[in-house]
Amino acid sequence: MKVNKDNPVICWFSGGVTSAVAVNDAIQIYGIENCRIVFIDTMNEDKDTYRFLDDCEKLYGKSIEMIKNHEYKKIQDVWIKFTGLNFAHGAICSSELKRAVRLKFQAANNFSYQVFGFDTSEPNRAKSFTLNYSNANAIYPLLFHGRSKVDCITILEGLGIDIPRVYKWGFHNNNCMKTGCVQGGIGYWQLMHKKRIGVYDAMADMEHYLTGLAGKPVTMCRHQSKEAKKKGNTLLFLKKHPDYPEIKTIMDVKGRPPKPLIDCNGYCGVNDLSERNKTELELNLQ
Repeated sequence: MKVNKDNPVICWFSGGVTSAVAVNDAIQIYGIENCRIVFIDTMNEDKDTYRFLDDCEKLYGKSIEMIKNHEYKKIQDVWIKFTGLNFAHGAICSSELKRAVRLKFQAANNFSYQVFGFDTSEPNRAKSFTLNYSNANAIYPLLFHGRSKVDCITILEGLGIDIPRVYKWGFHNNNCMKTGCVQGGIGYWQLMHKKRIGVYDAMADMEHYLTGLAGKPVTMCRHQSKEAKKKGNTLLFLKKHPDYPEIKTIMDVKGRPPKPLIDCNGYCGVNDLSERNKTELELNLQ
């Protein structure tokens, strides 16, 4: 397909290290004049993400376009509207604030290809995305170059770009850090408890608020122990709920290294060709 200013390459910048390098790779391949760099703003990102975005703009030599869903003022509005957090098709916040925005932008703009930052740990997700969204004309520079997330961090540091601070805290993804990611899993939220207790407490309060609206427990996580399954009670709150004292919290169970499902860039839940990972088993899919 012919690539030019009238049919540019849309490069999706998510605020993480993999998308940042994928965009840079695309610029080297297709030329800066033939690329549009787009960031979907959830209005829920860590403040350092915007510093990282500014640094990447200087690296690329081009402004990053910012788009968003104007229906919502904040991410909590999405959770309240749908009275939930995780659903069978993925996180409702990602569906509303990223996927829907990306598809609307795609329908309204000409393009030749779209660049996504899947790395070498995600070839099945890339294949799944291509099958599910064939009209996106998706390309994956990191897979072409054989780049891992660690490679991306090394490349950015070599270019003088300070990576987002959340990676230095031990998190593997830089998405929605103002509230934390609802698809983070047990280890992720246990780390959040250590690193950002204010964020943890606010999300615990949101679970309780949604539980009140729904009239039943609304949680992000569940545990997979034989004992919990035997008792038919696998749900886990972030903090004890006075109306459901039998439900444990994530601090009552053994955690593991924090590994959220994905880098979120409007394709949350696109992993149907991959073996189900442990984090997904920990999520309370409503």
